[in-house]
Amino acid sequence: MRAAFPNRLRGAEVAAVEMVILDADVVGCVSAWLRNGGNIDGPHCGHLASCEEQLIRVIPELNGGEAAYYQRLLDMTALVLESLQNPRSG
Repeated sequence: MRAAFPNRLRGAEVAAVEMVILDADVVGCVSAWLRNGGNIDGPHCGHLASCEEQLIRVIPELNGGEAAYYQRLLDMTALVLESLQNPRSG
């Protein structure tokens, strides 16, 4: 949450993906997951899976700090999706 958004990507599209929207979508889904104790509803889960596909597509097109910023988003996305597929038993 504290990481600064890459300035060059404000209003930019990469591989037909609006970068600010992708960032906001991932942050929104991950924040919902955190607020809900490690759970999100089906539509959010499906949307996050779509974001994962977009992240995989755009990261190779980015450089340096931009790539690192979006790689962190991909890492968070993958962890959340994995936790939803493999929930811990209580």
